[in-house]
Amino acid sequence: MFLKLWVMSYKILGDYIRKVDNKNKDLKVLNLQGLSMTKEFRKSTSNIVGTDLSKYKIVKQGQFCCDFMSVIRVHKLPVVLNNLGEDVIISPAYIVFEITDKNILLPEYLMMWFRRSEFDRYADFRCDSSIRGGFQWEELCEVELPVPAIEEQRKAVEQYQSVANKIKVNEQICEKLEATAQALYKHWFVDFEFPNEEGKPYKSSGGKMVWNEELGKEIPEGWERDFLKNYCKIKGGKRLPKDNELNSSKEGRPYIRVADMNNDKFITLNSKFQYVNDEIQKSISKYIVEKDDVLISIVGTIGLVNIIDESLHQANLTENCFKITNFKIVNSDYLYHFLVSNDGQREIEMKTVGGVQAKLPMYNVELLDIMIPSENILKYFKTICNKLNNHLINKKIELDKLTQLQSLLLSRLAVGEEEKRKIMV
Repeated sequence: MFLKLWVMSYKILGDYIRKVDNKNKDLKVLNLQGLSMTKEFRKSTSNIVGTDLSKYKIVKQGQFCCDFMSVIRVHKLPVVLNNLGEDVIISPAYIVFEITDKNILLPEYLMMWFRRSEFDRYADFRCDSSIRGGFQWEELCEVELPVPAIEEQRKAVEQYQSVANKIKVNEQICEKLEATAQALYKHWFVDFEFPNEEGKPYKSSGGKMVWNEELGKEIPEGWERDFLKNYCKIKGGKRLPKDNELNSSKEGRPYIRVADMNNDKFITLNSKFQYVNDEIQKSISKYIVEKDDVLISIVGTIGLVNIIDESLHQANLTENCFKITNFKIVNSDYLYHFLVSNDGQREIEMKTVGGVQAKLPMYNVELLDIMIPSENILKYFKTICNKLNNHLINKKIELDKLTQLQSLLLSRLAVGEEEKRKIMV
């Protein structure tokens, strides 16, 4: 047996990178990209009609670009590594840089360091402490990081990318499952091609349609339009008592905020949730959610919709959301897919009031127009959705575990702060 000891010393990033300033002078590159807060490229939404793209900067494969101007505002550095397999152009206001020797420092390894939450906290801190004001190229060059042997870097990158690829596959599966359910909703409840008694599409097989005055269109016989309040209860959440705060130590119960909601069907408990301790919970104990309740955000980002997963059963709810519960005839799946559909989002938009500080009042949620199909079709739709939901929730659980593993891999990059010991037998 022998003990192998080594210390991974920290290096100054400025010794490994340099600025690049290649303008798109010959207009060969037309793929204009923006930078997202998740440190990925995003297709630019800027109107470039009549814009002189020759002044835009080229980012080649393996090069980085960053937006120093956003650090103070978003408390993180939007920095992206171009691994798209093609050159792109970005705003001339952004900085492009590259590694001087990729045999010493891998771009993918450096990008892992940039993804660490600790790095963003450092960048945010330097904005306040820098005598130059903000986080600039000079501050980036002063960043210290461990630069292990290139073989160690490759191993770290390989592990990280393996997890990242699994996350991407799971996300694609989740998207397909949700798209399948939404397509089924449209086919049955918008196109009215739900299965008739013979299992054939209702409308195209000659199913009887009747004119509905309120909706201004024909709907299947026996269906009706009504207000949402007649088929469920709408209840509000509760803000924390004054001078009380949430905790990240998982003490007490989860507290659902609008920030925790997403564009997925289910909202599930994950490592990012904050909690209310037992003492605070006593004063807001009536404002909890239950499994299969439907949430809708009413302030800020209005119209986000989620179904409560079992993992958040009896979690506390913010005052910036309503829960829709105690369903009669309709069910959470049908209501969710209606609310996220084009018709549902239009209804929400029409019922939103106010200007700068827009809000969706409870009485307007109660008066949302909703079509009430026959009860047997709703039950059949729920049965199909249950099968999709089970698969979807399992994938969400896997995603959360993979995301935690991804964070762990990033945190291990800093292991060089202490002596790293490896015992070999």
